[in-house]
Amino acid sequence: MVKTDKIILLVGLIGSGKTSVGKRLAKKMGLPFVDGDQEIEKAAGLPVIDVFKYFGLEEYRAGEERIMRRLLQGSPCVLASGGGAFVAEQTRQIAKEKALTIWLKADIDVLYSRTAGRKRRPFLQCSDSKIKSKLQAYIDEESPYYSQADIVVETKNEAVENTVHRVLQAIKKYESEV
Repeated sequence: MVKTDKIILLVGLIGSGKTSVGKRLAKKMGLPFVDGDQEIEKAAGLPVIDVFKYFGLEEYRAGEERIMRRLLQGSPCVLASGGGAFVAEQTRQIAKEKALTIWLKADIDVLYSRTAGRKRRPFLQCSDSKIKSKLQAYIDEESPYYSQADIVVETKNEAVENTVHRVLQAIKKYESEV
């Protein structure tokens, strides 16, 4: 088992597997799991999609940054960030100090297969025919930020347990090299 005294912060695009991988990873590591989007919902008293709809992108991102700042000051856990949370400079800086950051990197076909038809995702509120182009825009815009993570693990169309295993191996390798 991998032991750490840091927060394990999973970052990546919408649909990259942060929540599904995070839950299983936390269990294997004996750590609590925290979902950034659920924390936003708790703080706002609304589903994420409604927070976005009623308050707009700017206020959503400001709230997300406040929540991430608070969560990154907490005890060791596996933390799944919101899709764009790591794009914020302040969040990345705090994460670099307080967490081991892992980019769950997925290609467009994996992201599309995991997000098409899902209506609870505020950043993909468009017809399924336009989702791929929106996802590609997010990949182009946000990948430079995610590439600053400590570890990069490719996610694929595979059993979640396989991805979790590869994440654990990457953490062990990283810890042995630091």
